[in-house]
Amino acid sequence: MPIYGYRCTNCGHQFEIQQRMSDEPLLVCPKCQGKLTKVLYPTGVIFKGSGFYTTDYKAAGKTSDNGSTSDAKPDAKPESKPESKSESKPESKAESSD
Repeated sequence: MPIYGYRCTNCGHQFEIQQRMSDEPLLVCPKCQGKLTKVLYPTGVIFKGSGFYTTDYKAAGKTSDNGSTSDAKPDAKPESKPESKSESKPESKAESSD
C-alpha cells in the first residue's frame, strides 16, 4: 500500500498515512478539524546500466555551451607512438643472437 502525505491548510500539521489506492483521500485534519490537502513528494529515480537515455535519446555530438562537441575531450593530446623504440627492439634481438 502506498504512503500518502497530507498537510492541513488551517494549522499546518503535516503527516503521512498508509492507504490503499482505492481508499478515499482524507479531508479533515485530526488535530484541528481543518481542511487537508495532499502533499506530492518527488520520486527517486535511479537509472542503472546503459539505460534508455544513452541509447535512445542522447544526441550524438551535441554541442555544449562553449561550442565544443560532447564527444571531444577539452585537452586531448594526440597519441604518437615512438617508432624508434619499436624498430630498435628487433635490431637488439638480432645483434644478441649472432
